[in-house]
This record gives sequence, C-alpha cells and structure tokens, in this order.
Amino acid sequence: MARKKDEYYYDTFVELVEYSCKAADLLNQIVNNFKADQLLNKVKEMHEIEHAADEARHVMTKRLMKEFITPIEREDILGLANSIDNLTDAIEDVVLRMYMFNITHIRPYAVKMTSVIVKCCNSLKLALTEFHNFRKSKTLHELIVDVNKLEEDGDKLYSEAIRDLYVNCNDFKEVSAWQSTFHFLEKCCDACEDVSNAIEEIVMKNS
Repeated sequence: MARKKDEYYYDTFVELVEYSCKAADLLNQIVNNFKADQLLNKVKEMHEIEHAADEARHVMTKRLMKEFITPIEREDILGLANSIDNLTDAIEDVVLRMYMFNITHIRPYAVKMTSVIVKCCNSLKLALTEFHNFRKSKTLHELIVDVNKLEEDGDKLYSEAIRDLYVNCNDFKEVSAWQSTFHFLEKCCDACEDVSNAIEEIVMKNS
C-alpha cells in the first residue's frame, strides 16, 4: 500500500508535465501554422489545457494535506508541482500576449524558440518519468543536463531574436509587441530550467 501511495505523487508529476507538453505542442502548432483570425480560439484552447493542469495540481494538493507520510518532503512535492504548473502558465502567457499585442505574422525566431520549448518539455517528461527511481537512476542526471543545455540554447536565440528585431524591423508597434513576446518565450525556457532545478535539489536532499 505504501508503494502505491508513493507512486501517486510521482505519477502526478508526470501527469502535470504532460499538460506542459500539450501546451508546448499547441504553441508549436500555432507558430508553424499561424492564422491571426484563429488566435482567440487558440487562446481558449490553451486555457483549457492550463485549467486542466490546475485541477490536477489541486487534487494532488488536497491529498497531500491529508497525507501523514510522504515519499519526499511535503514542501518538495508542492514546490516541484508548482514549478511544473508555472511552466504551463508561462506557455499560456505567450499565446495570450500574441493575442493582446495583435500579432499578425510570425517571426522566424519565434518558431526556433518554440522548438526549444517543445524539446525542453519532452526532456522534462522523460526526467519525471524516471524520477521515481532517482536513487538508482543512471539517466536522470543526463536528462537534467539536457534541459539546462536547451535553456542555454533558448537564451542565445532570445539574444539573436531581439537583435534581429531591432536591426530589421522599423515598425515601432511591431518591435514593442515582439520584444515582449520574445521575452515571454524566453521565460518558458527559464521555467523549464526551474523544473529541472527543483528535481535536482530533491535528488541532492534525498541521496
């Protein structure tokens, strides 16, 4: 019975990051097949994913409040769950900004940065699938390193994207809109790294 209780939290971490992956895949679909007149519908679709993720986290939190013994510290469970939730929120924020700023076309660097976000989320899913076995895992550390490397790729793309924007765009409104949108894309990469850092800290505390 104790084993099943332990598995619940690890399984929920995977469930939560699957919502992040769904959000990243939807963002990828939006930027690669962009239709400005469909953006509001995509905002609603993204919010449904984010809301479902919130609900799953709330269910876990309620159970955590009643649990006497947990596989790792309560604050670590809650912290990791919140960091995954923040990632899904960050991806939703990108689409919201695109709608708010009335983005009418996609710049190439947005596609490149979104690709990094998708890869980050997929690596996090692999890491969290392996997380239950963190004391013996031979691959978890490598997966965490992968996420950190991808985050660095995202940082480089962000710098290149902002320079490209200021060099090649003369429309003030477009510069302003895309500067903010690129910032929120970069925040998604940072949020991915926050999840990997949370995993790494738990491993360090419990090894």
